Amino acid sequence: MASLRPIVISGPSGSGKSTLLQKLFQEYPGCFEFSVSHTTRKPREGETEGKDYYFVERSVFEKMITDNGFLEHAQFSGNCYGTSKMSVEKISASGKICILDVEINGVKNIKSTDLNARYFFVQPPSIEALEQRLRGRGTETPESLKKRLDSAQEALDYAKEPGSYDHIIINDDLEVAYEKLKGILSAEYESLQVNGK
Repeated sequence: MASLRPIVISGPSGSGKSTLLQKLFQEYPGCFEFSVSHTTRKPREGETEGKDYYFVERSVFEKMITDNGFLEHAQFSGNCYGTSKMSVEKISASGKICILDVEINGVKNIKSTDLNARYFFVQPPSIEALEQRLRGRGTETPESLKKRLDSAQEALDYAKEPGSYDHIIINDDLEVAYEKLKGILSAEYESLQVNGK
């Protein structure tokens, strides 16, 4: 079971990363589990403690930073978010493959830890295609769209750096991208099935 390395997956908003992961979880129930992040923000309607996030006070979050409890942490819009080592260890101990869904700075931070992970990047076919997808959602203001596209460009530039990711999956066609992701992970499924999962 020790060979089941955690998977760190990243990709700009609108790349289709969440849809790919959803398909993976549906097809292989019991094989994968998301690492649940800690946050200092208040729960939104419908969010569940321990499923969506671990909701903690800032003082608790800061103590976890001091105690070196996070693989990565960051601050967005005045709230703190972090991936705890405990969350990842708990999933690995259960015999499932831990999936960490993080943005570019999270990837860089995790790379500086001793987590023996595999790194995947889900890439849109082009920045123009990404812009069309984001506009198609109808949820973006001109400011938020610009912000998302700027951070997407930063993520795309980082993905071009040698050694940044183990696998880059270009999501031009969802089914093709999914088959590629599935193909890369097939050894893990087989290992889990052999072990009776």
